[in-house]
Amino acid sequence: MVVLTLKSLEKAIFVERLNRFLGKVNLKGKQVEVHIHDPGRLKELLYMGNEVFIKRVEKSLRKTRFDLIAARKGEEYVFVHSGYHNKIVRKLLDLRLLPLNMYGEVKAEVTHGKSRMDFTVEDEEGNKTWIEVKGCTLSRDGKALFPDAPTKRGRKHLEELMELKEKGDETLLLILVFTRSACFAPNSSVDPEFTSTFWKAVRKGIKVLPLAFSFRNGDLIYKGRMPLCMKR
Repeated sequence: MVVLTLKSLEKAIFVERLNRFLGKVNLKGKQVEVHIHDPGRLKELLYMGNEVFIKRVEKSLRKTRFDLIAARKGEEYVFVHSGYHNKIVRKLLDLRLLPLNMYGEVKAEVTHGKSRMDFTVEDEEGNKTWIEVKGCTLSRDGKALFPDAPTKRGRKHLEELMELKEKGDETLLLILVFTRSACFAPNSSVDPEFTSTFWKAVRKGIKVLPLAFSFRNGDLIYKGRMPLCMKR
């Protein structure tokens, strides 16, 4: 099922990453700068000579005139623009494709404590589900892995979901998996603290739902739910 369509994409060759949010590509023989929305390391995707898709940004005051959208990995393209994550989830919510106990009013970017959670869903009786969204672009040996760099912010979100669960609200961690994988696991080799907190959250009853996507010809295709890898 197509949940997002991006038109007028252009193929380019990745040259280098200048900083977390800025890269350089070769577009039709000319080097141009592109905005990288995903702050992860993306080392297996963003390396010199790799093929990428970029999109021209119209009517913007930004210095960079292009966004980086996807990067090649083998025979597939991995979606790497995290700025679309909430739009994707909103589409799934509107179509009622997520396994929530209830549906109701959807709100985005809701403040809890010192953080903002991505969504809340609240029914007429005031029952609330808090939703946090993470994107996953790394896979090894058939496993989708998050994060690809240490994330204190990600660990904090898990702790806040556990607090909300203890107060009686429903909680859901959505993992949007953009690379072909058989199952999802926290990346213990990169961030053991996040991994420990992740499994603690699972034991506390936080619902974790990895969702599989593929990217083809400008279409992001929702392919269904993905299981957690068995903990070892």
